[in-house]
Amino acid sequence: MTVTTLRIPTADGHADAFAAFPDHGAPHPGVLMYPDGFGIRPVLRDMACQLAAHGYYVLVPNPFHRHGPAPVIDLPEHIGEEARPAIFARLMPLIEAHTKERVLSDADAYLRFLTARPEVAAGPVAVTGYCIGGLLATRTAVAHPGRVGALAAFHAPVAADGPDSLAGLTAEVHFGHAESDLTPETLGELDKALDAAGVTCTSEIYPGTVHGFTMSDTDAFDAAALRLHWDRLLPLLGRTFAGKS
Repeated sequence: MTVTTLRIPTADGHADAFAAFPDHGAPHPGVLMYPDGFGIRPVLRDMACQLAAHGYYVLVPNPFHRHGPAPVIDLPEHIGEEARPAIFARLMPLIEAHTKERVLSDADAYLRFLTARPEVAAGPVAVTGYCIGGLLATRTAVAHPGRVGALAAFHAPVAADGPDSLAGLTAEVHFGHAESDLTPETLGELDKALDAAGVTCTSEIYPGTVHGFTMSDTDAFDAAALRLHWDRLLPLLGRTFAGKS
């Protein structure tokens, strides 16, 4: 496995990032992975490497690069409930400053960079994300129909832009929701919007979960839900990239 640090040219300077990909068998299908709000840290590197081990080139950018390289804020090794208020007091201004215009500008740069890598196979890529990163992934896929063949988002506010925001989405989708994040009624409304957009999609609440369930360095972590996440994500990518890895 190769893990390499990178600098991606954007309209507002260079974004720091890392990529994980197999040592052999290139070119590999490309996956753009957006981290959760806590940003790039060891758990994200581990998850990117796990995904890359299945034959993918996984690019993980620092969404908050305008405020400095990752880690943009200091984080404890384990992000417990007692630490969250102080962390979010520093983190929320960064999230609020990351406007939709900035998201889409960066997405253009990330996709250009990813698809130009010699290790990445030609054709559509996949986009995945966690927490706020799932919203960034969704916005990226909506803005790039045809270039993004698969979209996955986990414990993410994917409907934050409103139900009409999914119009034009062409990627096959999986949304894995935390039970604490939305009600069955809200899930039904989201599913109606996905149906109206004509999207091939699975959208489900992962039983017994709270927001952040994929992240093993937080109190929200749920090992069974993380396994379910892999059980949904890997077949989605397999269908998207059949015969290309």
